[in-house]
Amino acid sequence: MFTVCALYHFTPFADPAAIRGPLLDLCKSQEITGSLLLAKEGINGTVAGKGPAIDKLLAHIKALPGCSDIVWKLSTASEQPFGKMKVRLKKEIVTMGQPDVDPRAAVGHYVEPKDWNELISAPDVVVIDTRNDYEYAIGTFENAIDPETKSFGEFPAWWEENKERFHNKRIAMFCTGGIRCEKSTNFVKQQGIDEVYHLQGGILKYLEEVPEDESLWKGDCFVFDGRVSVGHGLKEGPHEMCHACRHPIMPEDKNRPEWEEGVSCHLCIDKTSDTDKARFRERQKQIQLAKKRGEKHLGADL
Repeated sequence: MFTVCALYHFTPFADPAAIRGPLLDLCKSQEITGSLLLAKEGINGTVAGKGPAIDKLLAHIKALPGCSDIVWKLSTASEQPFGKMKVRLKKEIVTMGQPDVDPRAAVGHYVEPKDWNELISAPDVVVIDTRNDYEYAIGTFENAIDPETKSFGEFPAWWEENKERFHNKRIAMFCTGGIRCEKSTNFVKQQGIDEVYHLQGGILKYLEEVPEDESLWKGDCFVFDGRVSVGHGLKEGPHEMCHACRHPIMPEDKNRPEWEEGVSCHLCIDKTSDTDKARFRERQKQIQLAKKRGEKHLGADL
């Protein structure tokens, strides 16, 4: 059994590049895999490994400048959900493309999972899912609005086009672990909206703490690792991934005529060219050959 750790923290790093090397070395020495992003605004990522190894990593991160109060969320996976370890330097730890947005200055009112149902059931509250369209498609809260964004960077434009719909309403926002709402609620507050709320710990914390028979969550929650989705109690969900378009699919979708492993599914068969599909087939061939040799092909990594 592997421990999966999702974390983020906004804090100023004067030199993220100096942090990267020791962090990567520690993860490799402890056989931790996954992805961590470093930027001048902080750290974000999800990693997996054995429990004691994750403990060592968290101790290291807590010792970084401004990270002593970092919080994280733990869950489990029956198999290692990542193929390798990446520590990347980025301009943003979650890309919104709004240079004036700073969650350290102000965010929405945090709402604990136990209080979330009452808030989103109020008639004057609008619930907005700040995640991408393919995440929304497999699960969301009752009556949540889907901005139909392909990436988080599209959210500001969507808000500008739709903000008049929410006049005289309180705004409740949520995302997987909370990081996107740190930025989206700061952005909305800059637009003059004071009554904006934020699910503390995100969907993952809600699914962990709120009993299923009391839950207003419908479906599964997409996660960016080999588990693909989790449900109540953070149990691994039924979804698999199409490695052509990186979207979640159900096992039965593999019986559809559009399915070709590593090449296409019903969601993407019309969105890639014949040249793309030929390249995907070659990649899939190399993955299978590597598997027969007992090796892991880099093309199989999430």
